[in-house]
Amino acid sequence: MYYNEKKGPKRGVALYSYSAEFGFEKTLEDCFEDVYDMGAHGIEILANIHIENYPYPTQEWVEHWFALLNKYELEPVEYGHWVDSHILQDRDLTTEESVEFLERDLRLAHRLGFRILRTKMPVINGALEPVENWREIIKGALPLAEELDLVMCPEIHIPSNLKGKMVSDYVDFIQRTGTKNFGLNIDFSVFRTQFASGEHRNPNFTPNEPEDLIPLLPYIACCHAKYFHVSEDFVETTMPYDRILNILKGHGWNGYLLSEYEGADKYEPGYEVGQMLRRHHILMKNILGD
Repeated sequence: MYYNEKKGPKRGVALYSYSAEFGFEKTLEDCFEDVYDMGAHGIEILANIHIENYPYPTQEWVEHWFALLNKYELEPVEYGHWVDSHILQDRDLTTEESVEFLERDLRLAHRLGFRILRTKMPVINGALEPVENWREIIKGALPLAEELDLVMCPEIHIPSNLKGKMVSDYVDFIQRTGTKNFGLNIDFSVFRTQFASGEHRNPNFTPNEPEDLIPLLPYIACCHAKYFHVSEDFVETTMPYDRILNILKGHGWNGYLLSEYEGADKYEPGYEVGQMLRRHHILMKNILGD
């Protein structure tokens, strides 16, 4: 299986970007071919979308998965999944039941060659704060994550504050436990400064500064390189991409930047997501000198 040994920030794609096309115009192999053609090497999947018969894929499908990875020289970087405590209609899952769900995904992620999981907990408010027992759920799964050498990561997404209590609680958990199997996925939407006229904007959101990344770098396992619009001259017009990427590069951060397209035109008939993805990867190559 391919592993990219390049040091510093590396380029990949979150297959969520193809959500308007996957299963319609594009197969899994079509997406892989597209990522390979733009010179990227990492991928993120959404387990319940991209794994056939999730959570119990056949051995034939798993073999096909690895054949595609080898054919297109792709590294399985991040496995996106949910710990859905609200899956039952009459009650929430207990901590023990949530741990069982999480461990099931840890085993499947490991089976498919992933090293990082984007572990989304149920949230309790618009600030995306997780359920109160998130520490107990993660602690319950840490032994298996350690055994399988996997890192579980909550996603830090707009409208989160990188200096706020939620992120501080995550870092405190890492420091108190000393674990290397829990980290952060930073979604670049937290740096967004420009919004289209009439577009919804959370009134509680204040854009983070790229420099706010610096104290968090030891805990960041990967990043959702979110983008909304890349101009024809390869500039992301809604956030300061050059500052963000230069901080990661300048501080020797060694991980994947997973392109995640959130543009509204993704769902317009006839629109090809790959066009904007390619612009985004040229943008990143220009800044990173890749």
